[in-house]
Amino acid sequence: MQLHLSRRQWLASAAAVAGTMAVSPPGRAAEKTPMFRYSLNTSTIRGQKLSLVEEVRIAARAGYDAIEPWTRELQQYVESGGSLKDLNKRIADAGLKVESAIGFAEWIVDDDTRRRKGLEQAKKDMDMVQQIGGMRLAAPPVGATDRTDLSLMRIAERYRALLELGDKMGVTPQAEMWGFSKSLTHLSEVTMVAVEAGHPKACVLPDVYHFHKGGSSFEGLKLLGPATFSVFHMNDYPADPPPAMITDAHRVYPGDGVAPLTQILRDLRQIGFHGVLSLELFNPEYWKQDAFEVASTGLKKMKAVVDAALKGDR
Repeated sequence: MQLHLSRRQWLASAAAVAGTMAVSPPGRAAEKTPMFRYSLNTSTIRGQKLSLVEEVRIAARAGYDAIEPWTRELQQYVESGGSLKDLNKRIADAGLKVESAIGFAEWIVDDDTRRRKGLEQAKKDMDMVQQIGGMRLAAPPVGATDRTDLSLMRIAERYRALLELGDKMGVTPQAEMWGFSKSLTHLSEVTMVAVEAGHPKACVLPDVYHFHKGGSSFEGLKLLGPATFSVFHMNDYPADPPPAMITDAHRVYPGDGVAPLTQILRDLRQIGFHGVLSLELFNPEYWKQDAFEVASTGLKKMKAVVDAALKGDR
């Protein structure tokens, strides 16, 4: 047996092995790792007043990878006799994940009593999210939207306390920017809070609409890295009304407004983000329509803007 190969023979053998590894198994087409995963925030079809189980079915049928429920829905589900263990199984059986959920605990407020109650609420919310297989929970500035005197360093300390609670519960809280609030209004503010929290799981939750509403520049995304956030709320907005007058109800499907989605998506790719794009709409006109059609249309439009922005780059 020949024990030594010439350089040419070695290269030929290596190429053959690499070629074998690149070939898909018989009967299966080659699969590419998707640039993003897609989630349905249940606010998008909230007006149809469906059960959480029905929303899971719709998200799966429409072709989403994940669902982003609100903790209020989870609480209502439990109060009506539902089992979170059963819901976990339903979600998994539908081929979905709970990459994130939406909560409203007052973790940020100055009042010590209210903040303790807020952390207790956050603990309950995280417990419910964890029981359905959820990984993250939104942490918006609830209770402090009218405050202009909160120190970002103090907020960072409170966010760290929330993160430490999340460590115990197995769910990561995401500092969420709200463009209509007077605290955590801008991307720069939530990013500073995450940085100064000094916690390995600190992260933020951006939203296209809230960038516009709060006046944050989308250019700031280029300064971030893939560890800054795992979920990005997707939507679009019209040219009118202006930011001072626009509301959540004006959100439209991605691609139907004037948001610079092409640049946003290219910047997300540039910084190495390969996370979740979650469709979050509150449009009352969509709530009048069939829920499946709304969910399906939203996913198609999200994928269309992604394909148009990243054409030839995947």
